[in-house]
Amino acid sequence: MNAFFFQRINDHIQYLRKLEKTLKDEGDFQGAPHTDCKLGKWMYGEGRQEVTEAGDKAIAVFDSLFDKHQAFHDAGARALAAKTAGQADAVSKEVTEMIKLSNVLIGGLTELDRLGRQK
Repeated sequence: MNAFFFQRINDHIQYLRKLEKTLKDEGDFQGAPHTDCKLGKWMYGEGRQEVTEAGDKAIAVFDSLFDKHQAFHDAGARALAAKTAGQADAVSKEVTEMIKLSNVLIGGLTELDRLGRQK
């Protein structure tokens, strides 16, 4: 199961990298709704069932990720809009928020991995 949760982390990191490249004028990725990225599809799809196998603590961790995941995507959308508007300070602010939220998401997925390995 541990490789499984690390794949979810990789999915998230790849999304963040694509977004960062666009913000640096090195790509044209325009983001996706929080339910349409790979991590979101898993969270809103089979994620709950798969996490349930790891127990009640894992379910609580999983549930705590939803708001943070949506906030991450919202910050990404604001960063892209600020980039388009030429507002460098706003881009920087939103990128900082994205990184903070990304760390929370990665921490939660790492905790899911730990809990999954205990079962």
